[in-house]
Amino acid sequence: MSTPAVMPLSPPTRSTAGARLAWLDALRGVGAVAVLLEHLLPWFLPALRPYWFNLGMYGVMVFFLVSGYIIPVSLERRGDVRAFWVGRFFRLYPMYLLVVVLVMAMAPWVPVREQVPRDLSAVAGHATMLLDVVHLGGLADTMWTLSYEMVFYLLVTALFVLGAHRRSGILAVAFGVVGVVAGLVLSAPPLGGPWPAYVSGVVFPLGMACLIGGRFRTAAACVLGVMAVVLTVFAGFVPWLGAVILAVMFAGTAIHRWERGTGGLWPVAAAAALVALAPVWSGQAGWWWVQPGVWFTTLGLAGATFAGAMALRERRFPRFPVWLGLISYSLYLLHHPLLRLLHAVAGDVRAMRPVAQVSISAAFVVAVLGLSWVTYRYVELPLQRLGRRVAQRSSWGASTGRGVTSSAPTG
Repeated sequence: MSTPAVMPLSPPTRSTAGARLAWLDALRGVGAVAVLLEHLLPWFLPALRPYWFNLGMYGVMVFFLVSGYIIPVSLERRGDVRAFWVGRFFRLYPMYLLVVVLVMAMAPWVPVREQVPRDLSAVAGHATMLLDVVHLGGLADTMWTLSYEMVFYLLVTALFVLGAHRRSGILAVAFGVVGVVAGLVLSAPPLGGPWPAYVSGVVFPLGMACLIGGRFRTAAACVLGVMAVVLTVFAGFVPWLGAVILAVMFAGTAIHRWERGTGGLWPVAAAAALVALAPVWSGQAGWWWVQPGVWFTTLGLAGATFAGAMALRERRFPRFPVWLGLISYSLYLLHHPLLRLLHAVAGDVRAMRPVAQVSISAAFVVAVLGLSWVTYRYVELPLQRLGRRVAQRSSWGASTGRGVTSSAPTG
């Protein structure tokens, strides 16, 4: 779920500006529900699972478009790298860490996923959120998308401090090309073993200390940005997919610039074509959801959903999808561990009668929505507010000579 997941990662607000962005919250809600259904249907209602497109990938692509649309603009609006990252940490980590604790507490009844290494590389990967790009499984299945959110933040920060952040259209096309080439030449990530996790586990906190503290900020931003791209292309589980996700996110940014009259739409169209073609000849494309018909349909639906919501952005959106967007980060992270717990308790629901399947599924959806509202209300919101206060203090300190803001040009 900002948020995923994806993701639904930018903090909701009750301001007038926030009301104008209700369409983005609604999109986050749609994305979170799509991912929830992708995980729920195979276990509880397999007869209803669609195979002509992939619900989960549709949902995360909507998330990535939303993040690409709003995150770079958020950084540019603040003009303060420190405040941006303080806000990100208070937005992302509290709920993330709560789910880590939940999964570990459930381990006696629901074993930790086999994809999670039983060594310190897993600690490093979870601490940085760079799980998928250092080829590690997350404690919760949905955590993989947060890797690409983090990569995007690191890359956007580097571009911002260098004054190159306006070139989002070119970057969307460039990562689309990288996705096609990576699919053609890479059958597996060249950088294997635990070392990508260990190295990033050291570089990431040191770089963050510089970004937030202000010393060597430009150098730190560049190192982190380069590290993020290298890990995505050379150490991620599926290199072409990592590059494609970045292309989608920068396409979202390019759409925002077009909307503001500072860019064209041709890079978006070019990036979309490259993203669609990336898995067609890829050696890592043996899954059903990347077969051309399914992949094209999934991407087309995600793009159409985003475009439709954007076309209606000046209208009042129904409260329920906007509310789903507000709780979408909690919903995105919580639902998969709870699904595993329910499966362990209830057994194979697929063997039950249809009435039981529907009843259990409906009860689960209601329960996870309610729990997501509770964690949003009592975990996410209070810590988002604290993060805003901390960010405001740091910005005030910078303006009075007690801190350092970014000197990156805004043009």
